[in-house]
Amino acid sequence: MKTLLTIVLAALIAAGAQAQTFVVEPAAPSLIDHWKEDPTVVFDAIDVDLNDLKWLARPVVVFADTPADPNFIRQVDLLAARPGQLAERDVIVITDTDPEARSALRQKLRPRGFALVLIGKDGGIKLRKPFPWDVREISRAIDKTPLREQELRERRNINQ
Repeated sequence: MKTLLTIVLAALIAAGAQAQTFVVEPAAPSLIDHWKEDPTVVFDAIDVDLNDLKWLARPVVVFADTPADPNFIRQVDLLAARPGQLAERDVIVITDTDPEARSALRQKLRPRGFALVLIGKDGGIKLRKPFPWDVREISRAIDKTPLREQELRERRNINQ
């Protein structure tokens, strides 16, 4: 194999071929990689495809018509207060405060003004709220889902 490469290179040089250098750029980290690296990152809905999150994360999507919406500010503060509880439940936080951008999430979930939407790992909508919810309430709603109950059972079995 090495001999063949040497022969090909020699033939190219003899033919006057110009040597070219190819630089391979490292791929930008995917949304999932970025979230796994730092589960406290809040993502903009315009950058998110729910299909990329299926079976990996539980999106909590916070909608508002403007980032100055008091409910939006309150909800973001509530989520930021307990990032560990969200990370433990594989929650990825996504925000959308620009109705004009018409993100795929906004088109699919069709919020009116402020809305909090919890989506399960299976891609199904688990919860919709027109007002801010505390992380404890969100955690309880997640913990009641069959998939989360299964995750907890499996974790207990591994730890025994």
